[in-house]
Amino acid sequence: MERPALPPGALAGLRVLDLSRVLAGPWCSQLLADLGADVVKVERPGSGDDTRAWGPPWLQRDDGSASAESAYFLSANRNKRSLTVDLSNPEGQRLVRELALGADVLLENFKVGGLAQYGLDYASLAPLNPRLIYCSITGFGQTGPYAERPGYDFLMQGMGGLMSITGRPDGEAGGGPLKVGVALTDVMTGLYAAVAVLAALQRRHVSGTGQHVDLALLDVQVAALANQASNFLVGGRVPQRMGNAHPSIVPYQDFPTADGHMIVTVGNDSQFASFCGVLGRADWARDERYATNPQRVRHRDALVAAIGEITRTRRTDDWIAAMEAANVPCGPINTLDRVFDNEQVRARGLRVELPHQEASAVPLVANPIRLSESPVAYRSAPPTLGQHCEEVLHDWLGLEPEAIAALRAQRVV
Repeated sequence: MERPALPPGALAGLRVLDLSRVLAGPWCSQLLADLGADVVKVERPGSGDDTRAWGPPWLQRDDGSASAESAYFLSANRNKRSLTVDLSNPEGQRLVRELALGADVLLENFKVGGLAQYGLDYASLAPLNPRLIYCSITGFGQTGPYAERPGYDFLMQGMGGLMSITGRPDGEAGGGPLKVGVALTDVMTGLYAAVAVLAALQRRHVSGTGQHVDLALLDVQVAALANQASNFLVGGRVPQRMGNAHPSIVPYQDFPTADGHMIVTVGNDSQFASFCGVLGRADWARDERYATNPQRVRHRDALVAAIGEITRTRRTDDWIAAMEAANVPCGPINTLDRVFDNEQVRARGLRVELPHQEASAVPLVANPIRLSESPVAYRSAPPTLGQHCEEVLHDWLGLEPEAIAALRAQRVV
């Protein structure tokens, strides 16, 4: 059955040459692709993006057998076309150079200077395509004493301070530093990269020329410490791990219930008064120890312990129903099966399915951006390795089948 035509996206007409792999770069290019850009993912022949091998789990075919498509790869490569090119081959280097001449954006996450040997670094390509936005993503950036070091998300969560404020205090059971459960530094770097690319494109509208974007995982992680970094810079105190508690707001954490846990996020004194009413302790809202947030922070331990004694007496769903009726912000701690079964998540369409070469459909997480006039479109599933070689080489370079066949015979593509 033929799929209906999709409206052009906000970035329709934009050509992105994606030489990146793993997560930060592909997350950026997937976002640009979702918004309508034509993204060509350049991969190594035979193996492709590293994450293609990062399974299980693997996408299941309709007959129940496992394909070679890892769930990790599928998470970050929707709406792209895959082209395999051997960059160690001079002819492959020439081919990518020609593709770059027709690109608006080039993304790469090779080590610093890694593409210079192929003549594919910014200094080599900018004179050939002065309008090119060239975005480099590395662990530590293009400058500084660590520039030559490799960098990975887990390392950055530690070096960049995130793990020092994530987890329970050392004195508690299970205490110690923890990384976040997803590669959050990579994801945030991908988002910053997309913003930087769009800013550079806007600048190009004025200047007519492109520029080099230098993004470092460490820079992003430090920047994303947000209020915790500001608390340190302004207050001079090193933040400590507080489990699920908030350093500046009380009560703003998880509490035990008769059948598990729930989250309460009281953001102001009015909400606290409503919360106290639900707990049957309206007097706390008038108690000088608890009436204002600064006082609640000061008397955190006593208040949190007292709240916990009460919340243990009823089931999570009962508490949430009572608090929602009183406009107290609260919620459960959902496992992922409950997340995707949640009525709000379903109503917002956060699970999408696209037809795939290896299966009738592949389930994916939707893009959260909602644009009224140029909505995100799900044009194609993450590609199989080299799926679009002929298509891309014809569309971008005008090569005919005979020329493409010659490149294949030389193992260039």
